Amino acid sequence: MFEGLVFDERRNAAQVKHVGERACYVVDEDGFLRHIDAAKVDRQVLEFLKGQVDAHRDLAVTGVLDLMGKDDIFTKAAVESSIDNIDQAVGQAIPEQSRQWLGMMGFRVIIDDQGEVVDIEMPAGEIDEDDY
Repeated sequence: MFEGLVFDERRNAAQVKHVGERACYVVDEDGFLRHIDAAKVDRQVLEFLKGQVDAHRDLAVTGVLDLMGKDDIFTKAAVESSIDNIDQAVGQAIPEQSRQWLGMMGFRVIIDDQGEVVDIEMPAGEIDEDDY
């Protein structure tokens, strides 16, 4: 999901390789190429993002509805359902252009050599409730 956005603690980009049908982030640990299940990392990132969205749920829903140019109850229910089920997105590809944009904005996932997320760097700037 986050190809090009995952880095090891030494700030080296993790490559994406497939072992059979399973996607893995590959971390170079002093010459040893450690293959880490991408779904494991992706779940951790999605859990973090869901927590961030949940903390500002009303703002997130309103912002998405504004972007879509819709403000009806059915669209609102669909957006809220998408937020509730974000953890089911594991394995669904994020379009390359979107990943590039996230990278340019400063979004980075930092993992250790075991595949645990140790940091998620978010683009600068905070959400200000007065902006909505």
